[in-house]
Amino acid sequence: MERKIITTADGSKTIHLPELNEHYHSKHGAINEAKHVFIKSGFDYILSKNKLSALDIMEIGFGTGLNAFITFLEAEKINLPIHYVGVEAYPVALSEAKLMNYPEVLAVKEKQQVFDTMHQSLWELPVEITSNFKLFKRKQFFADIQDKSRFDLIYFDAFGARVQPELWTIEIFRKMYEVLRFKGVLVTYAAKGSVRRAMQEVGFVVERLPGPPGKREMLRATKVES
Repeated sequence: MERKIITTADGSKTIHLPELNEHYHSKHGAINEAKHVFIKSGFDYILSKNKLSALDIMEIGFGTGLNAFITFLEAEKINLPIHYVGVEAYPVALSEAKLMNYPEVLAVKEKQQVFDTMHQSLWELPVEITSNFKLFKRKQFFADIQDKSRFDLIYFDAFGARVQPELWTIEIFRKMYEVLRFKGVLVTYAAKGSVRRAMQEVGFVVERLPGPPGKREMLRATKVES
């Protein structure tokens, strides 16, 4: 399948799959989307609601590593230990990752080595990016996830339901519910009614929030029962 590197509206790069008409990130701004959906509505939100001395995060769709990298930057500001698990069935090639310009656009060129290490590190082995940021990349289909009550926060960044509807089902969100600890939070750029109803069916309390640039709404789901 053809894969193109494109520049999004905020100057940051992403990958476009023309055959599917699907992007790894919003064409309206990859970095803007990541900051709005996953940092503001997820990372910042859960820290404002819970007194946590460390944060366990699972990302569904590790992709280009953008969400992991921005999370590292935000956690570094507040000296918060992060254990980050990135799940990806089809990893981005290292050659493609090297074309992503996130450290430059974020004005943190001195952190280029951190971004590079995230991609150069081996799959299925834990790596200490810094003393406060531990990364574990799992090459795994989302349906095979078996973790129970292990994570505080899920970044649900799979390809859209139009392209991969099997990733947005009751069965998948039941797994996500089981993955989270009590009061754990899942955030996603998606806002379809069918997605919201699937989340509610498994027990999530779901909020519709203003979306990132180019998108009217997004969803945030909270696990309210232990």
